[in-house]
Amino acid sequence: MSADRTALAERLRERLPELERAVATRVYAISDPREVVDPAYAHRLNEATAAAIEYRLGVLEAGERQAPDVPAVLLSQARLDARDGVPLDTVLRRYFAGNALFGDFLVEEAERAEVPSAALRPLLAAQATFADRLIAAVSEEHGREAKSRPRNAADRRRQCVKALLAGELVDRSELGYDLDAHHLALMAKGEGAEELMLAVAEELDRRLLAVQREEEPIVACWLGGMRPLAATEAVAAVAATAPERVFVTIGEPGEGLEGWRFSHQQAKAALPVAERQGTAVLRYADVAVIASINQDDLLATSLRRLYLAPLERMRDGGKVARQTLRAYFDAERNISSTAAALAVDRRTVRNRLRGIEELLGRPLTGSLADLEIALRLDE
Repeated sequence: MSADRTALAERLRERLPELERAVATRVYAISDPREVVDPAYAHRLNEATAAAIEYRLGVLEAGERQAPDVPAVLLSQARLDARDGVPLDTVLRRYFAGNALFGDFLVEEAERAEVPSAALRPLLAAQATFADRLIAAVSEEHGREAKSRPRNAADRRRQCVKALLAGELVDRSELGYDLDAHHLALMAKGEGAEELMLAVAEELDRRLLAVQREEEPIVACWLGGMRPLAATEAVAAVAATAPERVFVTIGEPGEGLEGWRFSHQQAKAALPVAERQGTAVLRYADVAVIASINQDDLLATSLRRLYLAPLERMRDGGKVARQTLRAYFDAERNISSTAAALAVDRRTVRNRLRGIEELLGRPLTGSLADLEIALRLDE
């Protein structure tokens, strides 16, 4: 049996170019790969066809117990078929045709070599078994990829943006947007967010790239153009147009792909701050520190425990202390201005600040910046 397998495999390898041409002709007759938009598709299909033939030869040579695994290139081709919209029915018809042709060549060579039918039958049975295994693996891979494949242009654009933000290399042509230009990123949340972004882009005469998060009323946007766009211009345009209950955050200007990503990260970081503050239009530069700290759980929690938790032990839960500190910071740390804002005398302000120092267990002089940030977090 082993000698028959080896002899038949050698005979088929001698006819390999003829076998590959025959299978390719049948495959092209089922569905012409040149009709697929991807220019590299036909080349990859030819590689997969050759790999499928080599797999069947490996099964013939090694026998059922030592047969090779399904080649990775065939699973990759199944995913490519799904991404390029080639139906599974077409993919399977190609495999059935290839299996039948290989079987025909195998029988023909067996007859020429005068291999007994009793020895040929188990070889054909092994080919059928592994053909079923191959088709099952390809079908599963195609189905898995088809489920995750973008269904329309908006889905494809969203997945392209997601990949670019993650640093992956993708085909940018799907975006219809120049990533080498100057950019300003925005995040908008609420009903009517996308319509608002269209109006702002038109007002500022900028190309708009907008993608909406899955199942969320959040739109990530970029305004692109040949010249830089100041964040203040966008703030003014949004403020003049924004409907109620829509929050918009604006990053800082950037250039090229790196600037495109960075501006988006800024706008994204500012969105939770805008929602908590109830600020309809918020520029990242105005809340850069708070937005960054909010993304650092250790730092945010530490500031609250160090500076806010001690104040809560006061009789009023620290209400007067927080009020005094906010007035003090608003007055640019001037005692007289703080006293006037609170309608108390200067001594009262000093006494309150001294009491806060005792609660914190450290002088305010070296902690004012952290304390002000903690209060802004509390807001």
